Amino acid sequence: MAVVQGFEVVEGVLGRGMPYLAFGEGPTLVFLRWFMPDHANPTGLVRRAEVKTMAPLARNFRVYAVNRAPGMAAGTTMADIAREHAEGLLAEFGAPVDVLGISSGGSLALQLAADQPAAVRKLVVASSGYRLEDAARASQMKYATAAAAGKRSLQHLATQGIESPVKARLAGAVAWLADPLVRPKNPADTLAFVRAEDTFDLDGRLADITAPTLVVGGDRDEYYSVDTFRHTADGIPGARLVVYPDTNHLGAIKHERFAPDVTAFLTTPGG
Repeated sequence: MAVVQGFEVVEGVLGRGMPYLAFGEGPTLVFLRWFMPDHANPTGLVRRAEVKTMAPLARNFRVYAVNRAPGMAAGTTMADIAREHAEGLLAEFGAPVDVLGISSGGSLALQLAADQPAAVRKLVVASSGYRLEDAARASQMKYATAAAAGKRSLQHLATQGIESPVKARLAGAVAWLADPLVRPKNPADTLAFVRAEDTFDLDGRLADITAPTLVVGGDRDEYYSVDTFRHTADGIPGARLVVYPDTNHLGAIKHERFAPDVTAFLTTPGG
């Protein structure tokens, strides 16, 4: 146990090896992490940043920040990953839990709620949608395939959504230089998950989600359009949609209204 950002943080493992960090007090809230190249708990500054981002929710909930299991086999699908998570969550908690999926974790959260309804009490999908936009899918795949080949790859993610050619070149150059410091320790895991998300598309399955659902996004998201957020919410029976103005992909989860909106949704009877 260690103290991070004022919270006592406990490390653990769910089910078939899914690592998690637990911190905060209150009802259980399972946070399915955004895209992380390494299927491990973050350390150092990245851990501090994660706990800081989740701190407004950890004041009201016991947050379990869960990552995908290491050693992901080639050909694994998002449905396979969702099944593993459902087994791990039900074994750990013995009842449905509230689930918050952010970015790539939102893809997994939607698949989990559609395929494994017994594991999810309420669902929050933030900065994510029923499928990846084409540009985001392409940049993510370029990153993963380059990393798997031992090449510099971070620039493919760093330039996503930057409209200015000058800013894109600058961001790409900085990322190219920084790449050796943040390369995946097991790029095969990175590639396996990216391929799973590449084929993820829940259009036509959204109505299978029966958990009360809140979809949150920013109107300047670099990875998902407002139309995608709206289509996701419209397809889930009774789902609510909140779009923050002048807010990008990461800005949505750091928005001053995010934690209050999520807390109100999860604590209001019936959703």
